[in-house]
Amino acid sequence: MLTAQRTGALGTTSDQGWPYVSMAPYGIDPAHECLVIHVSELGAHTRYLLKRPQASFMICASETPGEPVHALPRITFQVEARPLERGSETWQSARAAYLERFPDVGFMIEFKDFHLFHLYIVRVRQVSGFGAAKTLHVADARRWLGEPPLS
Repeated sequence: MLTAQRTGALGTTSDQGWPYVSMAPYGIDPAHECLVIHVSELGAHTRYLLKRPQASFMICASETPGEPVHALPRITFQVEARPLERGSETWQSARAAYLERFPDVGFMIEFKDFHLFHLYIVRVRQVSGFGAAKTLHVADARRWLGEPPLS
């Protein structure tokens, strides 16, 4: 599912303490075994992440017409979001990983008000179907992110 989907729901905490959820395209940085997002300072979620790096990121399978939505496979990561210093080695790695999935947005990477973040996994919860939920080992999830995608 990590490679089949390209967007997830990013949950941050607002300045008032309320949950704030937004859609975020993501890449996978295998060198650092983490997810990568590219977000603008215009988005409230970016400001919230810069103040409070604890966040949640959910990836969900797409709906199939006529199929029950309650059984959709999904995975939720609790993450620590780390902004990357422009031009650093980790920024270059994240940039390459993000552009591999989204080559059409290369021009946006250079915009000064956009930031690359690594999302480091601290907890994982998977739902593989109705009534089939389990907590996964973080080490396993990080290893999956570090593996090359299946062709």
